[in-house]
Amino acid sequence: MTRTPDNRAEMTTAAIKSQHIVAVGGGSAGHVLPALPILDELLIRGWRVTYVGTRSGLEQRLTAQLGLTYRGIFSGKLRRYWSWRNFTDLALIAAGFVQALAMLIADRPQVVFSKGGFVSLPIVVAAGLLRIPVIAHESDLTPGLANRLAAPFLRVLCVSFPETRIPLMRGKTLYAGTPIRRQVLQGDAQRALQRWSLDARPLLLVTGGSLGAAPINEAIRAALPQLLSTYQVVHVCGAGKTIGVDQAGYTELEYIDAGWEDLLAAAAIVISRAGANALFELLALAKLNLLIPLSPKASRSDQVMNAEFAEGLGMSAVLAESELDTKRLMAALAALVAQADTYQAALRTWQRPDTVAIVVTEIEALISAD
Repeated sequence: MTRTPDNRAEMTTAAIKSQHIVAVGGGSAGHVLPALPILDELLIRGWRVTYVGTRSGLEQRLTAQLGLTYRGIFSGKLRRYWSWRNFTDLALIAAGFVQALAMLIADRPQVVFSKGGFVSLPIVVAAGLLRIPVIAHESDLTPGLANRLAAPFLRVLCVSFPETRIPLMRGKTLYAGTPIRRQVLQGDAQRALQRWSLDARPLLLVTGGSLGAAPINEAIRAALPQLLSTYQVVHVCGAGKTIGVDQAGYTELEYIDAGWEDLLAAAAIVISRAGANALFELLALAKLNLLIPLSPKASRSDQVMNAEFAEGLGMSAVLAESELDTKRLMAALAALVAQADTYQAALRTWQRPDTVAIVVTEIEALISAD
């Protein structure tokens, strides 16, 4: 259903149809999926949308459903540790910047929207140099490296947590929440029961994110005898991380897009990493959840801080990856179930901003300002 733009960003239909936005983000699904509801709304309003991602194919596959124009550029990872690949990746980043500059000069979009990830930086910097307004969205409580480096070029930064700030940010920082895909909110538990032949036992849904999580995978498999005495388990392991376990009541999947919303609807409990996108989906659906954030040894502690935020609100139970074993996993699940009423009461108080409306209004305001 078409929604009416905010009054301060009203335009005629003809004017809107002439607008072109370049969106960028990638490296993992977490830098793509939250952008989809925003881009879908812009397409509904008649915008022309070009999506820029890596040449790996991940972003192109995830955005294909929208029918927008896709372009892949060279990209290099921004690492915080020593690696010989840092040298080759600098060359890839430079090549990506040249591609980005040529693309933006040729297309001259009215706005650039960045969802972060290492592929976004060349586009954002090129847009800044060409004086094309840039609006970005940051999902995590602590900003990612790409958005931190991009800060001087941003007109607007929309954030998921009210506390989030970026040094050197000269533009506006706006609390907007995290975009939730419409279909995630429209899951059908019965469809999940039929598709995966689920029985009457409570469903424990386990996910380590789009790329999978080896520590969680190993812990779940080790605990299966205990878990299956109470739950049926659907385990999303990550691409290439299934091992062919054939056990009644246990289903392992590499990755799931279509049908994910139905599994969420059917789940009694979700065990998940603590990426912001996954976390806010669980809060929006008021799902009992046990978060196992990515270890600070392998990250900038963003997931730990996300998990602490939800735990502080009484909406999530948290188990540190360093403490993950069968005994502690089963104890954490037992404690979650014992306090289910308390957690569910807290989850019912969660108020989700209308992120799509907020971000789209800011995009259209940038057009009006220019």
